[in-house]
Amino acid sequence: MVFNLSGQVIFILTKHPSLKSMERDSNLNPSTFAGCIDLVSERLGGKVLSASDEFFAEKENLLKPGRGIFIPDRYTDKGKWMDGWETRRKRVPGYDWCIIQLAYPGRIRGVDIDTNNFLGNHPPYASLEGTRLDQTKIDQAEWTEILSKSPLKQGSQNVFSIQSSETFTHIRLNIYPDGGVARFRAYGNIVKDWTAIDKKSLVDLAAIQNGGRVIACNDMFFGNKDNLIMPGRGVNMGDGWETRRKRGPGNDWAIVKLANPGTIQEIEIDTAHYKGNYPDRCWIDGCYETTLDIDNLNWPQIKWLPILPETKLNADKQHYFKDKDIIGDKEQIYTHVRLNIIPDGGISRLRLHGKATSNE
Repeated sequence: MVFNLSGQVIFILTKHPSLKSMERDSNLNPSTFAGCIDLVSERLGGKVLSASDEFFAEKENLLKPGRGIFIPDRYTDKGKWMDGWETRRKRVPGYDWCIIQLAYPGRIRGVDIDTNNFLGNHPPYASLEGTRLDQTKIDQAEWTEILSKSPLKQGSQNVFSIQSSETFTHIRLNIYPDGGVARFRAYGNIVKDWTAIDKKSLVDLAAIQNGGRVIACNDMFFGNKDNLIMPGRGVNMGDGWETRRKRGPGNDWAIVKLANPGTIQEIEIDTAHYKGNYPDRCWIDGCYETTLDIDNLNWPQIKWLPILPETKLNADKQHYFKDKDIIGDKEQIYTHVRLNIIPDGGISRLRLHGKATSNE
């Protein structure tokens, strides 16, 4: 269970011992998994590899942004154009399926099988299987059921919790017997193989692809906090973390849970595309906390240590800090970092390069 600063519950995930692989609850929705990332995100590198059929609409649509659109008068030479994956009407026994490669290996906590705009042509049921592949070819994969055959509602986000602790690289979505799904999401956490990382090399401990997470912020009115740790530079002003204009005292902040405990050797703060709305200044603190569940935000019990002192920022610029710029004990190990901006504004990316101290 996770609380925000106002004490409101923002994440609840329960597990019943009698449930083998999944739990369906009409109260579940994508915000239930707000602490997770979409492991099949096209933006991160998720791909739809193959499908049994895609006669009416392409399988690649499953991972597109948004929930899909509907254009009443748009048709193709095969029939009605639909923004999703849609198979032809099955006239023989069996069911349709598609195989999706996760952007990175991860543990899945929940899924959304969205049938938006599919009303008379949605699949009545669906199931999911997962596998972990390293060198094995996909046609030799051994699949594990993670969602048993479950009913789907038409034109709806069908959200299920997944009760599995396994790490997967691929998912197979099965629909019974045929029909259309607009979008598919798999919410969870990236699992990185830290045993393959040289402890002497610098790694971006904040990066989402390494398992970093932005677990909280006080405001993200114009830009989502998760953009801070996405790969690459921001493509525009909407591809960053941006807060509303502050009209009172105080400052804005965001907290990153590092992918692995480690030291901080180099920092990059990128204000790309933020020109009239970049923060005037910033500072960074860190803490090492494993005994308390920091996701519960028990602030009075956490000791924050200075990493980067209050520093002037500039518009649309990559700011680099290392050596004497970074204050405090250079050997200090951190698990969490808090970026504070004064008083408000937008940050495109935050990079925290350091040495991981654990191979777990």
